[in-house]
Amino acid sequence: MTTRPTSAPHHRVDGPSSGPPLILGPSLGTPLSVWDPQTAALARTHRVIRWDLPGHGRSPAALLPHGGGIPELAASVVALADSLGIDRFGYAGISLGGAVGIHLAAHHPDRVSRLAVVCSSAHFGEPHGWRERARAVRASGTAPLAPGAAERWFTPAFAQAPAATALLGALRSATDPEAYARLCEALASYDARGALHRITAPTLVVAGRDDPATPVAHAREIADAIPGAGLVEIPRAAHLAHVERPEEVTSALLAHFATGGDDDGSRHTAGLAVRRAVLGDAQVDRAIARTTPLTAETAAAPEE
Repeated sequence: MTTRPTSAPHHRVDGPSSGPPLILGPSLGTPLSVWDPQTAALARTHRVIRWDLPGHGRSPAALLPHGGGIPELAASVVALADSLGIDRFGYAGISLGGAVGIHLAAHHPDRVSRLAVVCSSAHFGEPHGWRERARAVRASGTAPLAPGAAERWFTPAFAQAPAATALLGALRSATDPEAYARLCEALASYDARGALHRITAPTLVVAGRDDPATPVAHAREIADAIPGAGLVEIPRAAHLAHVERPEEVTSALLAHFATGGDDDGSRHTAGLAVRRAVLGDAQVDRAIARTTPLTAETAAAPEE
């Protein structure tokens, strides 16, 4: 593992230098460690590059200038890839990080080989709410956001887990308020719905079924608009589904980024991987043994 600060952005690299590159984008209010639950598994076969948002972790707050938005964040990811000598890369992003991935795949199709969009959206709601949050953070800092973040990020059953409290602690004490406010303003002006059809990279969309921030309907809108995209819904998970239900999300990502075939095959493989993680191999194998041509599609779908 290597850690290397750069002017824009700070990043960490795990896995073999000869592995296919996979860049992981974080969510608003979280450092690159938000990807800890998946990194070890992905890094067995990929060169995994995680990056910090402006004012998060060890990235400088000035990384995003006043008035900057998702295109500027995407440009910083391209610059990061260039600095590492990476031409094409897989990309997975959570929430805001997923929005960056959507922009990259739509506007830099020559750079993105495969895409995974995790608990994200092509449009994060009305701009007024984001601008109000930006004003509040500039006035009072990020600590008052933690109770609301806990309710959005995790289900009540998981909100006191060590992984949850660690991320909420980072929001309170390790996030620059001005950078956070600028990112809120970036989300206020973000709307990628008209660009989704331009994405040609094989795409997997992951949604938490109990996510109040980007509900499943947002994920379905993305998956429906991107040609050939697959959708995996994670039961009993809120906005940071990959933290709350790491096995299921890890299985889906491993299947998606290991698949080199057509999009339908990718969707089937990812869905089956999640079903095994949720239900266990024995139950899935019994279901497959009973599969008929009429029930084959259902057999690949994840269940509650």
